[in-house]
Amino acid sequence: MKLWVVLCMALLWVELQNGACQQVKRRKDVGENRIRPGGKRVKVRNPKLKDGGVKGQSLLTQVLDKGRFLRLGQSTSLTPGRNMELRCKGNSIGWSYPSYLDTFNDSRLSIKQSDKFSQLILTSPSAADTGHYSCWVITCDGTECERDHDRSYVSYVYFTDKDNLFVPSAIHFEIVYLRPDRPAVVPCRVTEPQAKVSLHREVPPEEITANGTQVTYDPTKGFVLQNPSPEHQGVFYCKAVSKGTPQISTKYQLLYVEVPSGAPFVSLEASPESVGGGDNVNVTCTVLGSPRWTELHLSYPGQDHRPVHIQMSWRLVNRGMSHITRVSQSVMTVEDLETIDFGNYICKAKNQNGETIVTTNIISK
Repeated sequence: MKLWVVLCMALLWVELQNGACQQVKRRKDVGENRIRPGGKRVKVRNPKLKDGGVKGQSLLTQVLDKGRFLRLGQSTSLTPGRNMELRCKGNSIGWSYPSYLDTFNDSRLSIKQSDKFSQLILTSPSAADTGHYSCWVITCDGTECERDHDRSYVSYVYFTDKDNLFVPSAIHFEIVYLRPDRPAVVPCRVTEPQAKVSLHREVPPEEITANGTQVTYDPTKGFVLQNPSPEHQGVFYCKAVSKGTPQISTKYQLLYVEVPSGAPFVSLEASPESVGGGDNVNVTCTVLGSPRWTELHLSYPGQDHRPVHIQMSWRLVNRGMSHITRVSQSVMTVEDLETIDFGNYICKAKNQNGETIVTTNIISK
């Protein structure tokens, strides 16, 4: 009897062991819980898929027909004549777009801000509207506001026009200054990014090869000369070919310049030197400096009270050995002098290297 009980207990123990082994095996197969070497259980989770969108472009979209939206990438091609509507998410948004739209105060462009987004609309766009369009979030601390560079979004928009492969320019003969200390750009931008573009010298006729290092081409900028030299001077043009049809750009005069790196030189004189009430006087400000000088400004005693006539002019002077100077003149004419017109006349000229201020005093004789 005792032997039979012992055998039954042994068989029961074997069955229990087999069941436990199968249960452990099933748990491993399911894979919901795994045991780390430290004895802690962790829940296994499927990895989350990362956002496949282009970083920096998530808030700038184009509004399509029937309320559809398209997230803009680094560049996009649109059809001229069809209104463009862009949106940027945020309750305080800044925009930038081709500068000539501001220069000519173009009424085709409008910007509206709502609670959740800002809207830029350009009606009847043309090839000339090709360029960078960007938006950014404006953050404010009290009365001080600034651009949030981490939330800035930009897209280069091509308005593809088979009749205008080059972005039209209001200038038919542009001057490009070649400086030894910086790259130079021949700005023949295209409206068709797939167009084949080449750079040509007019005299002697030759093509300048874009080798990818010293000379490169960027359809959003033009031809970039990395290390300009006197050999690059002359009259140039660009040629674009798309679907077998060639087109020629405007012409560019490339001038090599080496100029002093200081502030511009300024002189100021009045003629005649001795004047009295009721006389007329000319005040001439002459500025010599870099062809890329940025600003010239004349101020006079009665500027808030009476009008004057100001005539501006400039010319380039070749001083030899590639030294080219820009001579700029501003001539102010004050007629029928009154007491308020006597005093200090000031001329300011400013470039990237500094500012020069010159004063002359007109007193009554």
